Amino acid sequence: MAEYDLVVRGGLVATGFGTTRCDIGIKAGRIAALAERITDAESVLDAGGLLVLPGGVDTHCHIEEPARGGYTSAQEGAAPPEVTVQEESFVSASTSAFAGGTTSVVCFVPQWKGEGILPRLADYEQRAARGMLDYSFHQIIADPFPGVLEEEVPQIVAKGIRSLKVFLTYEPLHLTDEQYLRVLVTARRHGCLVTVHCENYAAINWRTEALLKAGLTAPKYHAWSRPPVVEREATHRAIALAELVDQPIQVFHVSCAEAAEEIARAQYRGVKVWGETCPQYLALTAADMDRPGFAGAAFMCSPSPRSREEQAQIWEMIRRGTLDVVSSDHCGFSMNRPGAGKQASGHGASFRDIPNGIPGLAARLPILFSEGVSKGRIGLDEFVRLTASNPARLMGLPGKGVIAVGADADLALWDPAKKMVLTNALMQHAIDYTPYEGLEVTGWPVATLRRGEVVMRDGVVQAKPGTGRFLPRVPYAYIQPRGVVADGFDAAPPL
Repeated sequence: MAEYDLVVRGGLVATGFGTTRCDIGIKAGRIAALAERITDAESVLDAGGLLVLPGGVDTHCHIEEPARGGYTSAQEGAAPPEVTVQEESFVSASTSAFAGGTTSVVCFVPQWKGEGILPRLADYEQRAARGMLDYSFHQIIADPFPGVLEEEVPQIVAKGIRSLKVFLTYEPLHLTDEQYLRVLVTARRHGCLVTVHCENYAAINWRTEALLKAGLTAPKYHAWSRPPVVEREATHRAIALAELVDQPIQVFHVSCAEAAEEIARAQYRGVKVWGETCPQYLALTAADMDRPGFAGAAFMCSPSPRSREEQAQIWEMIRRGTLDVVSSDHCGFSMNRPGAGKQASGHGASFRDIPNGIPGLAARLPILFSEGVSKGRIGLDEFVRLTASNPARLMGLPGKGVIAVGADADLALWDPAKKMVLTNALMQHAIDYTPYEGLEVTGWPVATLRRGEVVMRDGVVQAKPGTGRFLPRVPYAYIQPRGVVADGFDAAPPL
């Protein structure tokens, strides 16, 4: 019997801390050896002329996410009549992710106002088990009543879920400051990270009403309804309250320098706060929403895409390390399916009524590589850290996002010179469009391995549904509180 199941031969291996040309020996789904030459293997995958990168880790994905009512189309036979789910299933999302070089995701379990979290978790676990990606969960907290925080959160933590997601805007998801503080306290007591959507709920509603009253209803006014100041204010407030409780947080989808600067100031004080951005804030602008008729709706997400000048500042915040994760915030709604997706709002709907969100699972790595590495904005090491090792470390996924002996053999074989024009067909998702249609990129994945199995080669995904694994997360030091509280008085001591 051969010593290794598979050897990936002759590639330039990128670890995030330098590159080396070596073979990778894989045994039982894990990396068992890195050596100049490995010969004793049952099969060989030639990586000559290619980069070998860690499989992408996307820690911000909305996949097959159930909701009451809403804009999306029901998956056949998958939910009770009053429940709708996103068009993207775990099977189609897995296909799209593998096509783009991503192998692991963290996605969202919903909570509905007035209900607990355990019923939705049980349903979502069944959905996720049908896919091919390795996965973990964030638990959305939309209604932090005592039964949820005191009884149910400890149960989901015991299952290995160690991040809670809160929204400071959106109806019916947003939390008041008092509710947010309760979630922070609960997270601290149970060793969870809190991830936050930072925009000011009242300010957006006030400005939206003023825009609609003035007759400014087209998709482009979505950006006007939530300018950078409302993101900056909410980011400052989210950090200040987390600092008060001594609870680490990650600020999701930072779109502007004003918000990033709030994170940088807190980091300078030693506060445990991390910042994430997304490809839409590096490749799209508010001008994309200014298209005839309904076409601008294809680019609507929140926070809104900004200006070219703001893009340049986000790149600078990436280079400084203030923003150290790039996720997709994949949240797809089709454009042209009658009664579903963005069309569910109606063609003449105002920007307020059009569902927010864009697909991006397959596009994330190619766009960041092309706009970042190929154009000289960031180096290859930074690319690996932003897309794989940093998100895995922050989320407590020690076997993911790295190329090292003992890690899962999740790899992307990457042709750094290959030029591709992005099309919806290349994305291989269930959504009927990509906002990046026609964008030329330099750098493309030619094969993806998940736990040592080739799940994509030359664009053809060959994984079997039901082969993904849940990734439980145990306590980890990276997100432990600092032990620094105002006046030395701990108002929320650990249990």
